[in-house]
Amino acid sequence: MQKIDKSTMASYIDHTILKATATREQVVQLCREAKENKFASVCVNPCHVKLVAVELKGSGVKTCTVIGFPLGANTTAVKAFEAAKAVEEGAEEVDMVINVGALKDGDAAYVENDIRSVVDASKGALVKVIIETCYLTDEEKELACKLAKKAGADFVKTSTGFGTGGATTGDVTLMRKTVGQDTGVKASGGVRNLKDAMDMVEAGANRIGTSAGLTIIKEMEQK
Repeated sequence: MQKIDKSTMASYIDHTILKATATREQVVQLCREAKENKFASVCVNPCHVKLVAVELKGSGVKTCTVIGFPLGANTTAVKAFEAAKAVEEGAEEVDMVINVGALKDGDAAYVENDIRSVVDASKGALVKVIIETCYLTDEEKELACKLAKKAGADFVKTSTGFGTGGATTGDVTLMRKTVGQDTGVKASGGVRNLKDAMDMVEAGANRIGTSAGLTIIKEMEQK
């Protein structure tokens, strides 16, 4: 297993709160924790983007949000509008969900256009594409990754955390092999402790989406 220090691990973590019941106070606390630990970003639902952008200003921690979340079944026009509005309000990273049904239909042109529309609407903000691996065959995972890369996305991401399963090392390995080294891979969903996080990094992830960022860092400090 590769050596990784606390600061490097912290820089991989998207400190996340996406539950429907998230309150303003909880989001502000998440931002405080992210600043204290120098996490990569704080990932929230779009309604909290303005608040997070203000809380994180000047900290170096990015404001991240989700688009078409969690089903990916919004129309392309709605996803593009949502992304553009989020960036206007301060989002620096957007994690969009693909149209899973279209992918399973084999409609590659639709999926590619859906992703590209969000990439274009995001106007230079970093775009991560959630392929929701729990619903896909290995062939479909590979296709989704290739389409995301072709459409100009910066990252591919395993899961929303709201499906039937989360990140696995097997999926991360497959995704890394498919996109190569120039595109990021984000492991998200079920990463709850240091071992989980290290396993994902070892498999090829260079970003970790988790609500357990503090647990992971505390475990590193105790080693």
